Amino acid sequence: MINKTGKLVAGMLVALFLAACAGTGPHPAVGEWVITIDTPIGAMNADLTINEDLTGNMSSQDMGSSAIHSVAIAGETLSFATDIDAQGTSMTLAFTGTVDGDQMSGSFDTDFGPIPVTGRRAAN
Repeated sequence: MINKTGKLVAGMLVALFLAACAGTGPHPAVGEWVITIDTPIGAMNADLTINEDLTGNMSSQDMGSSAIHSVAIAGETLSFATDIDAQGTSMTLAFTGTVDGDQMSGSFDTDFGPIPVTGRRAAN
């Protein structure tokens, strides 16, 4: 038979667990973003979508559309990769950056060195 103190502690633990689950929403990186990629040949705009299940897509007029993969979110840090065709050459772009509210910044790591990226959350 469980005493009253044991029941009280168990009840408090259940309440704490339920409160934590109720307060958990999508990560701030999840959503629609408009990003600017500062390439050696000039700035390029792209749309970036990050879904709650850590899938997504990046698309631009210059690069077309490609899925993002290897998405990881830890605190304010976001990383993902995407495979693109750059003028007939297949490349994997690996992004690492941070999300601060409605702003994103970081860089794509490429064979040619880092390429700076800035972004803002797309207007709904």
